[in-house]
Amino acid sequence: MSTPSTGTPHALDERPALVLIDLQNGILGLPTVHPATDVLKNAARLADAFRAQGLPVVRVKVAWSPDGGDLPAGRSAAPGLTQAPPPEFSAFPDELGPLGDDIVITKRHWGAFTGTELDLQLRRRGVTQIVLGGISTSIGVESTARSAFELSYHLLVVEDATTDTDAASHAHTFGKIFPRIAELGTTEDVLELLARRR
Repeated sequence: MSTPSTGTPHALDERPALVLIDLQNGILGLPTVHPATDVLKNAARLADAFRAQGLPVVRVKVAWSPDGGDLPAGRSAAPGLTQAPPPEFSAFPDELGPLGDDIVITKRHWGAFTGTELDLQLRRRGVTQIVLGGISTSIGVESTARSAFELSYHLLVVEDATTDTDAASHAHTFGKIFPRIAELGTTEDVLELLARRR
């Protein structure tokens, strides 16, 4: 199923940050709408380009304490995890490169802002725009995008650096939600915008 597009993004702010959601071994192994290997490859290209210009790269991972005491609480019709996955679930793949100066945010909910210092880390670096990608579109990526929009960040979601485990959910988020809160573009679009800054 193809992703609807709403045109090429116009520009990057002076201080954008790349925020990558849940590109970790336990998530990358799930079956996805678009191959996770392609998403990871595009994310790595973007990360290299941001680092080359001294712009922040944020790796967000989801992880919980070994005792599972910080797993999301509450009743739902489709409950989630009942125990914490092993540590290797949250490990970053080698393809993203050395950690270096990348900012690591550990979240325990869907969105990367809830209960974390992401907003603090971005604002102290003067970031006004988030370039966003990761897995999965309709859960971690969309939740983070909604919060970023409510916090008045400009948003650019990278279509070919984002995927989901469910085709209908992926299409709905890109077709109905993201166009209302973000610009959409491809990896090549973002790399071209970065190249213009030199």
